[in-house]
Amino acid sequence: MENKIGIYRTVSKASDGILYKDRKSKFYAYTFPVTNEKNIKPIIENIRKKHPTANHVCYAWKIGIEKQRHRANDDGEPTNSAGAPIYGQIKSFGLTNVVIAVARIFGGTKLGVGGLISAYRTAAQLALESSSIIEKSVKVNYKLCFSYPLLSKVMRVIKQNPIEIITQEMSLDCIIEISVKLRDVAQTENIIKSIHGVSISKLDD
Repeated sequence: MENKIGIYRTVSKASDGILYKDRKSKFYAYTFPVTNEKNIKPIIENIRKKHPTANHVCYAWKIGIEKQRHRANDDGEPTNSAGAPIYGQIKSFGLTNVVIAVARIFGGTKLGVGGLISAYRTAAQLALESSSIIEKSVKVNYKLCFSYPLLSKVMRVIKQNPIEIITQEMSLDCIIEISVKLRDVAQTENIIKSIHGVSISKLDD
């Protein structure tokens, strides 16, 4: 599923989780929106606390819009039998900025590699189907610097165009950070650059 230009798909909020059973093994699957890799470890740790009897907490994530990163973790299950099929569902649904975690409580019957792949894939699929999936606009952030006498002109331009103010510092020298949808970038840059005395620079993500 290809993303439209300037638009990406993700989950709107953390899911309540679903339970999938296969030959007495229980698979508890959850989805979470995430934009920073450092936030993933606490999510997985919380799931381990929520399911203290789980033998494995396997997961996969994908982060980024233009520069995407991903990882799949089998957490002790046979290689590529858990994290990979979970990640496969992230790709199948065309999502990014998401992590899916599946806690497995062993039921006494070994499923085999094929059975594990099927179970983790199904659990991830059911978790996504029960999640709220939304489309979000890719945004680009800028910093505007200018002297105070230009403030009214700059604010008028911002108000008349699809520009969102993130932060603002008003003194003799003003600094305003703005956010613009990807589709409006060229138009916004041209408008701001046409105001003599205003510098505009793109902020890193």
